Amino acid sequence: MGEKCIDIVRLSIQALEENDLGTAQRVLGMDDEIDELELQIDGECVRYLSLRAPVATDVRLLTLCMKGCHDLERVGDEASSIAKRIRRLSRQGRAIGNLAGIPEMTEMVITQLRNALDSFIDESYEKAMSLPESDRKVDDLNRANFDVLMSRSTDDPTYVAIGIELIFISKSLERIGDHAVNVGEEVAYLIKAKDVRHTAAVRRSPETY
Repeated sequence: MGEKCIDIVRLSIQALEENDLGTAQRVLGMDDEIDELELQIDGECVRYLSLRAPVATDVRLLTLCMKGCHDLERVGDEASSIAKRIRRLSRQGRAIGNLAGIPEMTEMVITQLRNALDSFIDESYEKAMSLPESDRKVDDLNRANFDVLMSRSTDDPTYVAIGIELIFISKSLERIGDHAVNVGEEVAYLIKAKDVRHTAAVRRSPETY
């Protein structure tokens, strides 16, 4: 499921960069596959809880699986949202132009997703706890994208529709980063049995718009 999430994010921005509606449609199909995996994982976790009377460590693992797979499902939803915006952009009848920091953001959130998955596979508390700092950089770039795209829209009223779609695409990438951090928080809980959510160690910088 995690690998599919990495693939779907990469493909969604590839579709944007190449203005490829076929790839955008492929993203929508992959989102359905991710949804099915969430249902499968949830079903297996409930079955294990019902039949095995798991102990504390197992309960934490099952909690991570159920909550983590929900965050991964939301990654698929955000990529699907990007694909739908690409279809709207294709109807604008003009070149999209420079994508601001969106390609750079994409690489950053893909790295976040990879690190979140690796922290689980490697049982690495340090890697899990490194995610919030990288997420702050994604947040900063999202705000910079907003400023650039709004400025372009102000200077060129014919660009407004494109600018708005790109702003929302940037926001979807920012949310994908948030979901990667959420998975890392669950991994930290699995390893140390300590809930780090909403603590100073993982607190995101406040939104300014």
